[in-house]
Amino acid sequence: MSVERELATHSVEIRHIQDDMDKMMADMSDIKKSLEAINQTLSEAKGGWKTLMWVAGASSAATSFFIGLYAFFQGR
Repeated sequence: MSVERELATHSVEIRHIQDDMDKMMADMSDIKKSLEAINQTLSEAKGGWKTLMWVAGASSAATSFFIGLYAFFQGR
């Protein structure tokens, strides 16, 4: 094989490898965007759960207070 032919073969192979790398970089960019969207969704859900637990705790405290008052006045 001549040197020119070998160089042409290597040049084509390098071009294919570069194309594959460009595709991988684009895929990685898409994956990063997806992970950011998932992180954002989880952050919003975490705040929602905290609010839900606070409301549930407050309603439980109010219910126990009123049941205690009822039991106190019922016992008289």
